[in-house]
Amino acid sequence: MKTELFIARRYMASKRKTGFISLVSYISISGVVIGVAALIIVLSVMNGFEAEVRSRFLSADAHIHVRTVHESGMKNYGFISDQIRALRGVNTVSPYIENKGLVKSRAAQAGIIIRGIETESAKEVVELEKNLIYGTLNLDPMPYEGNPAQPGIILGFELSKRLQVIVGDEVTLISLSGVRTLQDTPMMRKFRVVGYFETGLYEFDDNLAYISLPSAQRLFKLGENVSGIWVKLHDFDQAGKYAKRIQAKLGPPYEAISWRELNPNLFAWMEIEKWAAFVVLSLIITVAAFNIISTLIMVTMEKTREIGILKSMGADADCIRRIFTLQGAIVGVIGTLIGIAIGVGFCLAQDHFKFFSLPQVYIVGWLPVLIKWTDVALIGIVAIVITFLSAVYPAAKAAKLDPVAAIRYE
Repeated sequence: MKTELFIARRYMASKRKTGFISLVSYISISGVVIGVAALIIVLSVMNGFEAEVRSRFLSADAHIHVRTVHESGMKNYGFISDQIRALRGVNTVSPYIENKGLVKSRAAQAGIIIRGIETESAKEVVELEKNLIYGTLNLDPMPYEGNPAQPGIILGFELSKRLQVIVGDEVTLISLSGVRTLQDTPMMRKFRVVGYFETGLYEFDDNLAYISLPSAQRLFKLGENVSGIWVKLHDFDQAGKYAKRIQAKLGPPYEAISWRELNPNLFAWMEIEKWAAFVVLSLIITVAAFNIISTLIMVTMEKTREIGILKSMGADADCIRRIFTLQGAIVGVIGTLIGIAIGVGFCLAQDHFKFFSLPQVYIVGWLPVLIKWTDVALIGIVAIVITFLSAVYPAAKAAKLDPVAAIRYE
């Protein structure tokens, strides 16, 4: 193999009679470089966006929701919380209430999602303190500037703009829970705005409000029940596995749903986009592979006399085949390594310096990148395999040359 590799390297480095062949070789290497670098950059950007969206979701939601399959709520949630907390890998748990309702201010009204929380445990599960941009997390009833004590409510920042309210303003929450006929009266309660939160995800910031757990129990007529229990794990990637374990431990009528199952369409679509980009950009490497095929065919034609001499000196067909296969593999390896260096270098520079900014309509102000070394390894392997396979046909053609005819032809 050392002899074949030596000859293949000499063929790569030697000055050829036809300068066009050298040009096509450089184009082939450039094609592999561009394809590999583009794949690494695009997949890293997609990984960055996915990680950013995921972190925003998990800052406003739990890793796992444990709830009942019926609407009457969960009884004895303290006992169930202890069972879940006892599982190894569970960080903390918190009871919650979540239901739809209507919020009214003096200027506007809107249909929203209302969450009742136990503040101390909830802020360990979701990042309430981090997302709070103004105000306080105290949701207990308290007087405000001489007005009677009212329970507090925290609004999403976009929702507060829609309602045209500021901290200290009064809003009314209306619940239709238990309303079955026209004679039934909806439950209405007044709240005092005590803060705003902002996650960066419009779905949450424009449609979500937090109130205390007792206030939500009264508003939705749940008595001492709750909607379910939030679960935070040490490793959010294990949410699917732990959801199944919790489901098996509690049994009916409880169900455990992971954060991915709560947002299946979004994350499935992001995964599809990622692999679609991988397939499409792999075509760049495939084009480079066709250039390698044409280059090696032309090299075979140019080196006909040398091939005849090698065969007359005792080189068999397998030896000739390995020489030209290695020549194609060298092109692939060189292009792949340079492409990896460029792609990884760009991503590291963007992650550190953030020189590519984004308009304010996006959830982040710069182009996010996240290098996954498994993706880099996969891209490198695919590129080398494609370029290696591209050398098989020209190498086979070179191996079939008759030495006598080759020397006579020259």
